[in-house]
Amino acid sequence: MTQYMDFEKPLAEIEGKAEELRAMARNNPETDTSAEAAALDAKGKAMMQDLYGSLTPWRKCLVARHPERPHCIDYVKRLFTDYTPLAGDRNFADDHAVMGGLARFNDTPVMVIGHEKGNDTKSRIERNFGMARPEGYRKAIRLMDLAGRFGLPVITLVDTPGAYPGKGAEERGQSEAIARATEKSLQIGTPVVSVVIGEGGSGGAVAFATANRLAMLEHAVYSVISPEGCASILWKDAEKMREAAEALRLTAQDLKQLGVIDQIIPEPMGGAHRHAQDAIDAVGKAIAEMLKDLKGMDAKALIQDRRRKFLDLGSKGLAA
Repeated sequence: MTQYMDFEKPLAEIEGKAEELRAMARNNPETDTSAEAAALDAKGKAMMQDLYGSLTPWRKCLVARHPERPHCIDYVKRLFTDYTPLAGDRNFADDHAVMGGLARFNDTPVMVIGHEKGNDTKSRIERNFGMARPEGYRKAIRLMDLAGRFGLPVITLVDTPGAYPGKGAEERGQSEAIARATEKSLQIGTPVVSVVIGEGGSGGAVAFATANRLAMLEHAVYSVISPEGCASILWKDAEKMREAAEALRLTAQDLKQLGVIDQIIPEPMGGAHRHAQDAIDAVGKAIAEMLKDLKGMDAKALIQDRRRKFLDLGSKGLAA
């Protein structure tokens, strides 16, 4: 059953009434409610197109955080074969908020790394809601270094509210781990492609998104801070998150115009959480296109391409 967001309440009522009519017909075969249900379906479809055709930045944040949205583990299961997970940072522990390992993508050996939020209470606690600790970023560094040594393309899937800000994480060098992961992303001489599949929050996302090619799902968000955090700092009021979301320019559409990302991946109508397989297929197609675009480039060219991409950030404005 779909979990509806607050702004979808009118849609929930219409779809609920249509389902009630169908249930009535199932329980009583002599009752024909198909015409009424079809009329409600058409009304619901039109309303959904209207809602999702004009989402505000804050509503896009809500869609990006939807609990039923496909997560990293879903993409790995459906897009990759022969996935062999690699665990631990060889220093402190294995961080379950970061998953990664060797796999094949369209029969090509790759290294896939991503944030995993979990899909129920138990797994969300185990995965720390996708908020990585230093050992998670050090695991990613280890995997990227391995990919570089064996000439494997690196594919990263970004979906995190941000790096974990806990006391233990800070004591173990959170900022240093993020900085080194970003540095490693810039250094390796193999193709690096990244997709923001949900939330791209703060440096915790940048550490994985420092890629030759960066794409975002249509309703994903990518920002230096969450709207709530921004509102708390600027206005001392987390309830001003809607204004903060507008100011942060965190939508895929704004970031494409600013030159921060290279591609927007369309989502099914109603968001990726309504038609997960369609969204996953679209991401797979985008990854294939990005890897094809980088094919044939040598290590030096790939590193220069990646560095140039980030040195050029800020050269485009929204007025252009």
